[in-house]
Amino acid sequence: MNATLTATPSPLPRPRTAPGGPAGTRPRGAAGSRPRGTGGTRPRTPAQGGPARTPAQAQGGPARTAPRALPPHTVFAERLLAVLSGERPVHWMLGHTVGDAYEQLVRLAPETPLRSHGPRPVLRRCSVQVHAPEGALEAFATIATGARLRAMAFRLERGEDQRWRCAAVELDGLGTAAHRA
Repeated sequence: MNATLTATPSPLPRPRTAPGGPAGTRPRGAAGSRPRGTGGTRPRTPAQGGPARTPAQAQGGPARTAPRALPPHTVFAERLLAVLSGERPVHWMLGHTVGDAYEQLVRLAPETPLRSHGPRPVLRRCSVQVHAPEGALEAFATIATGARLRAMAFRLERGEDQRWRCAAVELDGLGTAAHRA
Protein backbone atom coordinates (compact mmCIF):
# COMPACT_ATOMS: atom_id res chain seq x y z
CA MET A 1 0.00 0.00 0.00
CA ASN A 2 1.29 3.20 -1.12
CA ALA A 3 -0.28 5.88 0.98
CA THR A 4 0.41 9.50 0.41
CA LEU A 5 0.27 11.64 3.50
CA THR A 6 -1.08 15.11 3.09
CA ALA A 7 -1.13 17.66 5.83
CA THR A 8 -4.45 19.19 6.64
CA PRO A 9 -4.39 22.72 8.02
CA SER A 10 -5.06 22.94 11.74
CA PRO A 11 -7.92 25.15 12.94
CA LEU A 12 -5.63 26.47 15.69
CA PRO A 13 -3.18 29.30 15.01
CA ARG A 14 0.46 28.36 14.71
CA PRO A 15 2.61 29.32 17.71
CA ARG A 16 4.82 32.32 17.18
CA THR A 17 8.44 32.21 18.16
CA ALA A 18 10.58 35.01 19.40
CA PRO A 19 14.12 35.27 18.13
CA GLY A 20 16.26 33.11 20.37
CA GLY A 21 13.34 31.99 22.56
CA PRO A 22 11.18 28.91 22.88
CA ALA A 23 8.10 28.48 20.75
CA GLY A 24 5.02 30.48 21.77
CA THR A 25 6.83 33.14 23.82
CA ARG A 26 7.48 36.79 23.19
CA PRO A 27 9.16 39.42 25.27
CA ARG A 28 6.79 41.51 27.39
CA GLY A 29 5.37 44.49 25.58
CA ALA A 30 6.21 43.10 22.16
CA ALA A 31 3.68 43.48 19.40
CA GLY A 32 1.18 40.68 19.37
CA SER A 33 2.02 39.54 22.92
CA ARG A 34 -1.55 40.02 24.11
CA PRO A 35 -3.94 37.16 23.42
CA ARG A 36 -6.61 38.08 20.94
CA GLY A 37 -9.95 39.26 22.28
CA THR A 38 -8.65 40.58 25.62
CA GLY A 39 -8.19 44.29 26.31
CA GLY A 40 -6.38 46.19 23.62
CA THR A 41 -9.52 47.47 21.95
CA ARG A 42 -9.26 50.61 19.93
CA PRO A 43 -10.91 53.79 21.20
CA ARG A 44 -14.39 54.18 19.82
CA THR A 45 -15.16 57.27 17.87
CA PRO A 46 -18.55 59.02 17.92
CA ALA A 47 -19.07 57.74 14.35
CA GLN A 48 -18.80 54.15 15.64
CA GLY A 49 -21.59 54.70 18.17
CA GLY A 50 -19.62 55.38 21.32
CA PRO A 51 -17.82 58.22 23.03
CA ALA A 52 -14.28 58.91 21.91
CA ARG A 53 -11.70 57.83 24.44
CA THR A 54 -8.25 59.22 24.95
CA PRO A 55 -5.25 56.88 24.72
CA ALA A 56 -4.86 57.20 28.51
CA GLN A 57 -8.44 55.99 29.02
CA ALA A 58 -7.92 53.12 26.57
CA GLN A 59 -4.98 51.95 28.67
CA GLY A 60 -6.95 52.28 31.90
CA GLY A 61 -5.44 55.61 32.95
CA PRO A 62 -7.31 58.63 34.30
CA ALA A 63 -9.37 60.75 31.95
CA ARG A 64 -7.86 64.07 30.95
CA THR A 65 -9.85 67.18 31.56
CA ALA A 66 -9.77 70.17 29.27
CA PRO A 67 -7.52 72.98 30.50
CA ARG A 68 -9.39 75.76 32.23
CA ALA A 69 -9.62 79.01 30.33
CA LEU A 70 -7.96 81.91 32.12
CA PRO A 71 -10.06 84.95 32.95
CA PRO A 72 -9.62 87.88 30.54
CA HIS A 73 -7.76 90.09 33.04
CA THR A 74 -5.11 87.38 33.57
CA VAL A 75 -4.73 86.83 29.83
CA PHE A 76 -4.24 90.56 29.27
CA ALA A 77 -1.81 90.83 32.19
CA GLU A 78 0.34 88.14 30.57
CA ARG A 79 0.10 89.83 27.16
CA LEU A 80 1.01 93.25 28.56
CA LEU A 81 3.90 91.75 30.53
CA ALA A 82 5.24 90.13 27.35
CA VAL A 83 5.18 93.49 25.55
CA LEU A 84 6.56 95.57 28.42
CA SER A 85 9.39 93.09 29.08
CA GLY A 86 10.44 93.14 25.41
CA GLU A 87 9.50 89.50 24.83
CA ARG A 88 6.93 90.60 22.21
CA PRO A 89 6.81 93.72 20.01
CA VAL A 90 4.29 96.46 20.78
CA HIS A 91 2.40 95.89 17.53
CA TRP A 92 1.42 92.44 18.90
CA MET A 93 -1.24 94.33 20.89
CA LEU A 94 -2.68 96.26 17.92
CA GLY A 95 -5.98 94.36 17.75
CA HIS A 96 -6.23 94.10 21.53
CA THR A 97 -6.22 97.79 22.42
CA VAL A 98 -8.66 100.65 22.08
CA GLY A 99 -8.30 104.41 22.51
CA ASP A 100 -4.98 105.68 23.83
CA ALA A 101 -3.81 102.32 25.22
CA TYR A 102 -1.69 101.50 22.17
CA GLU A 103 0.02 104.91 22.33
CA GLN A 104 0.64 104.35 26.04
CA LEU A 105 2.31 101.04 25.25
CA VAL A 106 4.44 102.65 22.54
CA ARG A 107 5.70 105.20 25.10
CA LEU A 108 6.09 102.72 27.98
CA ALA A 109 7.74 99.76 26.27
CA PRO A 110 11.17 101.28 25.52
CA GLU A 111 11.62 102.89 28.94
CA THR A 112 10.16 100.24 31.22
CA PRO A 113 12.41 98.73 33.89
CA LEU A 114 11.03 95.29 32.98
CA ARG A 115 13.36 95.24 29.96
CA SER A 116 16.41 94.63 32.14
CA HIS A 117 18.82 91.84 31.28
CA GLY A 118 18.19 90.16 34.63
CA PRO A 119 15.66 87.45 35.38
CA ARG A 120 12.50 87.26 33.29
CA PRO A 121 9.58 89.12 34.89
CA VAL A 122 6.83 86.84 36.20
CA LEU A 123 3.18 87.61 36.86
CA ARG A 124 2.63 86.89 40.56
CA ARG A 125 -0.94 88.03 41.14
CA CYS A 126 -3.70 89.59 39.11
CA SER A 127 -6.94 90.87 40.60
CA VAL A 128 -9.89 92.66 39.09
CA GLN A 129 -12.61 95.10 40.04
CA VAL A 130 -15.75 94.94 37.91
CA HIS A 131 -17.64 98.05 36.85
CA ALA A 132 -20.94 96.43 35.88
CA PRO A 133 -22.86 99.41 34.45
CA GLU A 134 -19.96 100.38 32.19
CA GLY A 135 -19.08 96.82 31.16
CA ALA A 136 -15.43 97.45 32.08
CA LEU A 137 -12.82 95.77 34.27
CA GLU A 138 -10.05 97.52 36.16
CA ALA A 139 -7.24 95.12 36.90
CA PHE A 140 -4.06 95.33 38.90
CA ALA A 141 -1.17 92.93 38.85
CA THR A 142 1.98 92.25 40.82
CA ILE A 143 5.06 91.44 38.75
CA ALA A 144 8.22 89.91 40.21
CA THR A 145 11.59 90.56 38.65
CA GLY A 146 14.05 88.65 40.78
CA ALA A 147 13.60 90.00 44.31
CA ARG A 148 11.90 93.20 43.14
CA LEU A 149 8.12 93.60 42.87
CA ARG A 150 6.43 95.98 40.46
CA ALA A 151 2.83 97.05 40.03
CA MET A 152 0.82 97.21 36.82
CA ALA A 153 -2.71 98.52 36.39
CA PHE A 154 -4.87 98.37 33.28
CA ARG A 155 -8.45 98.81 32.16
CA LEU A 156 -10.36 96.40 29.92
CA GLU A 157 -13.48 97.38 28.02
CA ARG A 158 -15.84 95.02 26.22
CA GLY A 159 -16.61 96.05 22.64
CA GLU A 160 -19.78 95.59 20.64
CA ASP A 161 -18.32 92.32 19.31
CA GLN A 162 -18.08 91.08 22.96
CA ARG A 163 -14.26 91.00 22.84
CA TRP A 164 -12.20 92.51 25.63
CA ARG A 165 -9.71 95.23 24.70
CA CYS A 166 -7.20 97.13 26.78
CA ALA A 167 -8.13 100.82 27.18
CA ALA A 168 -5.38 102.06 29.56
CA VAL A 169 -2.06 100.85 31.02
CA GLU A 170 0.12 102.06 33.89
CA LEU A 171 3.29 100.54 35.29
CA ASP A 172 4.73 101.73 38.63
CA GLY A 173 3.36 105.19 37.92
CA LEU A 174 4.82 105.24 34.41
CA GLY A 175 2.20 106.26 31.90
CA THR A 176 0.41 108.69 34.21
CA ALA A 177 -0.06 112.38 33.43
CA ALA A 178 2.37 113.33 36.25
CA HIS A 179 5.12 111.19 34.73
CA ARG A 180 4.71 112.65 31.23
CA ALA A 181 4.89 116.27 32.42
